Amino acid sequence: MSQSRFQVPGPVGRMLSLLPPYPGSFLFATALNLVLKRSLPADVLQSLHGKRLRIKVIDAQLAFDFQWTNAGFSACGSGSAPDLLIGASAHDFVLLARRQEDPDTLFFSRRLIMEGDTELGLLVKNTLDAIELPPFEPAQLAPARVFGRLRAGLRRN
Repeated sequence: MSQSRFQVPGPVGRMLSLLPPYPGSFLFATALNLVLKRSLPADVLQSLHGKRLRIKVIDAQLAFDFQWTNAGFSACGSGSAPDLLIGASAHDFVLLARRQEDPDTLFFSRRLIMEGDTELGLLVKNTLDAIELPPFEPAQLAPARVFGRLRAGLRRN
């Protein structure tokens, strides 16, 4: 891979680890509902029902706990062990979301971890691979004028 790998600095990760987990999980579940809810087949939703999943951003020391209910994805407390944990660095999650890296490649190079119910892990991976989503572009999240000002400020330095 020719790209340089970004890593969340240790002090930033330690600071992020102090945040309460539920609000982040709530925002993550809300984002999943906006992006994925309508794209998931009924048999996948049935298999996900009641399963607790955790996405762990290792270098940022953040974890998002959620589950599928009849109403959609919802945040859960981090008190009990998840059925499936998927972990990677922030950089590797962005590469996955932008479809610039394959999950199998990251898994076999030990940059993506999956713990727990392996059958559930394969279901999640295969389902995400089958969904036609546009690649994640962070620039689409910020209003154009804010992103433009940020880019202009970076050019001056």
